[in-house]
Amino acid sequence: MGEDRAASGDSASAGRNRVRYEKREHVAWVTIDRPEVLNALDLRTHEELAAIWDDVEADDSVRVAVLTGAGERAFSVGQDLRERARLNRLGAPATTFGSRGQPGWPRLTERFDMTTPVIARVDGYALGGGFELALACDLIIASDRSVFGLPEARLGLVPGAGGAFRLARQLPLKTAMGYLLTGRRMTADLALRHGLVNDVVPAGELDVCVAGWLDDLLSCAPLSLRAIKEAVHSSLHLPLEAAFGAAYPWEARRMRSRDAIEGPAAFSEKRKPVWNGT
Repeated sequence: MGEDRAASGDSASAGRNRVRYEKREHVAWVTIDRPEVLNALDLRTHEELAAIWDDVEADDSVRVAVLTGAGERAFSVGQDLRERARLNRLGAPATTFGSRGQPGWPRLTERFDMTTPVIARVDGYALGGGFELALACDLIIASDRSVFGLPEARLGLVPGAGGAFRLARQLPLKTAMGYLLTGRRMTADLALRHGLVNDVVPAGELDVCVAGWLDDLLSCAPLSLRAIKEAVHSSLHLPLEAAFGAAYPWEARRMRSRDAIEGPAAFSEKRKPVWNGT
């Protein structure tokens, strides 16, 4: 979902990719690259993102992904409303909760079995579908000028990419309903107090802060990261006793790995472990 100024057109990016994708030193950098429309998400952007997430999850050399938006004004303001208005005029089916049957499915917001940790690097607006993308990440690191919100109700829409579900699970219900039913925005500091983000720093320090989180993540065994993420997300609905007894494929792989031997060995030998992900 995007605010009105994000619906002003995108001729500048018509001939290039909507998303930049790089891999460097075990990190996948995913940048929504439509700054002229505040990184609004059109269908082509969703298609490009889907191919990228497929590659991230399939590449064992990628240990962490960072999702961000180009420019200094927005992470993403969500759905490209100009495109949605055009599709409505053409009689395209209305959208609702979820993206099944739409370009880019499953989108990050519905990749419930994705085990690669994802950091949202947020600088500026994270509204509507942009906020929903951030909520689907494992960590959110934000600049102090960032603003979060789900304004769908003000536009005759719903937070169909999981915002209604995730916000109600990550905040006290009355607090979540206050934002969902009014479209009110929250500052980065307020999001931090609510526990929705992990760190808030001045914009000039954002990359240093993200680098610090990456250093900590990359110091961990990659199979442990995947196993922990898988276990947490696949057991949230289970009673505690059932969670202990559930099967976790990535944990079975970690348990039998060389990395599971390397960690205790490195500790006992007073050296840094060398992880190879096997």
